[in-house]
Amino acid sequence: MSTELEYVLWAEKYRPKSLDEVVNQTETVQRLKKFIQDGNIPHMLFAGPPGTGKTTVALAFAHDLYGPDYQRYMLELNASDERGIDVIRTKVKEFARTMIVGKVPFKLIILDEADNLTADAQQALRRMMELFTPTSRFILIANYPSKIIEPIQSRTAVFRFTPLKKEDVINRLKYIAKNEGVEYDEKALEAIFDISEGDMRKAINILQAAAAGGEVTVEQVYKVVGLAHPREIREMIKLALNGDFLKARDKLRKLMIDYGLSGLDVIKQVHSEIFKSDMDLSEEAKVLIADYAGEIQFRLVEGGDDEIQLNAFLAWLTLLGKKMSIQAQATR
Repeated sequence: MSTELEYVLWAEKYRPKSLDEVVNQTETVQRLKKFIQDGNIPHMLFAGPPGTGKTTVALAFAHDLYGPDYQRYMLELNASDERGIDVIRTKVKEFARTMIVGKVPFKLIILDEADNLTADAQQALRRMMELFTPTSRFILIANYPSKIIEPIQSRTAVFRFTPLKKEDVINRLKYIAKNEGVEYDEKALEAIFDISEGDMRKAINILQAAAAGGEVTVEQVYKVVGLAHPREIREMIKLALNGDFLKARDKLRKLMIDYGLSGLDVIKQVHSEIFKSDMDLSEEAKVLIADYAGEIQFRLVEGGDDEIQLNAFLAWLTLLGKKMSIQAQATR
């Protein structure tokens, strides 16, 4: 490993430099390559959840369009930090209005997190996109495209980015682990995918954090992200449904102490686990538990005590379990 990259975050170290290296988002990459090939490049809006490659693809597009010194022809701004109309009128306008000499007759302006731009800034940007089309092209990046005003959306080619597929994330994690000499358990990589939910950046960061403790195991993964092992959450739910409230409560306390979980962390994991196949719950039971878990989550957000609310949830599960048992016996 080279010295200059030794302390770099793996998410940055393994960020694709070219469109050819981008994982997933196949249709989007093919359309962008066609734009570069034809030289007919519109303003663009990249929309989708975090960690799906929007900024990476924008930078890779600039690299493939201009070559290795692409940063000379590109302005990159993060609208979370610079979201006001003054930034649009000064930095963006000054950069957009000047022409460049080269094989590509226009410059590229990338506005990351453009959905954070104020309404006035977006109105100014709309006008700028019209005026400076001969000299500049805009790539707007947004997690929530609905926050981008309609006049801007109508002036852009929209690209939808979706969460990455399981096999793509796991294959990338294996590639990184191999390059970094990290030993891992296959199930640990699957756990990383489940936690990241298709967010590649999050998955790589979890892998790096887990690797700091040696071999990457399922237990290590859940430990570094501050979540309980799903098996233990399922055990707690089953104890309550089987009528053993006191053991379920002891399990809850152990989870909150050992993993440092908040009440919201626990209820979110409970909500996730009740839909897993190995819970062996009827459709009606899943609906009832999901509904009451939502009620508990609301109480916690409103300031309810974690332990009291979760104990109330376990007590409710215990009563539900007894009711289900009586119904099952009656149908025999």
